[in-house]
This record gives sequence, C-alpha cells and structure tokens, in this order.
Amino acid sequence: MRRDSRLSGVLHVLLHMAQQPGPFTSETLAKAMDTNPVVIRRIMAGLRDLGYVRSEKGHGGGWTLACDLSKLTLRDVYTALGSPPLLAMGSRTQAPDCLVEQAVNAALDQAFGDAEALLLSRFGEVTLAMLSDDLRKRLGSLKLHGMSAHA
Repeated sequence: MRRDSRLSGVLHVLLHMAQQPGPFTSETLAKAMDTNPVVIRRIMAGLRDLGYVRSEKGHGGGWTLACDLSKLTLRDVYTALGSPPLLAMGSRTQAPDCLVEQAVNAALDQAFGDAEALLLSRFGEVTLAMLSDDLRKRLGSLKLHGMSAHA
C-alpha cells in the first residue's frame, strides 16, 4: 500500500523556507519535494488560506513563511493538508450484519481511534521551531565532522 508522505514533504519544504530568506518559487519547492509545481501550489494554497505562508506573484515573487514557527505545530500543518487518514489499516465492512465482524470492528475502531488521538495530540506538541532547532544541531554536527547536508 502506498503511503501518503505529503506531511513529511511539506514539513521538509517549510524547514527549507525557514533556513533561507526570500521567496521560493513553486518550481524550486517542487524540486525539493520531487513533485510537480502544480502539486506544490495546491498544497501551499491550503497553508496560505490558514495564514502560515504567503505568496507574491510576478518576477521575484514566490512563497514565504508568514507565521512564527514556534506557534506552528505538526497538527496545524496536518490540518492544512485536509487531515488525511493517519492509519493505513481499517475495519472490514463486507458483512455489516455479521456479529463476528461487528465485534472485531468495535475493538479495532476503538484501538484505531485511540491511536489517532494520541498521534494528533503529539502532533500538537511539536512545533516547527523545534524541528528547525533540531536541524540546526544536525547541521552543526555535520560541519564539525566536515560533512555536507542534503539540500
């Protein structure tokens, strides 16, 4: 089953944007995410609608951060993406009148709900400033060892 990696990709892009001043074109961000600029524009529009990024059209324009990274959480970005399904597994629904299926689904649905609530709670605790701080530490460590980071 194919995994939805949009959250990871958008966080990647936002951290790149936080590290360098100035606007980023959709084409530049698309290269960082290995996707099409149209996909970037669609994703970034959701972030813009919530005030996390802004866009300027024309020569020298592009996307810039519009918020304080210490106030932007993983959950905020997840919500801006439309709250895609967190778990790939689900309950079987081929025989809804089957008592066995009902019992199994009740147990699974409760466990899946608990897992999603815990994950969303954790997403709400992690800010992009925390990710940016971690990135700076990692970059500092690489520089000490004479290595280079992935752009």
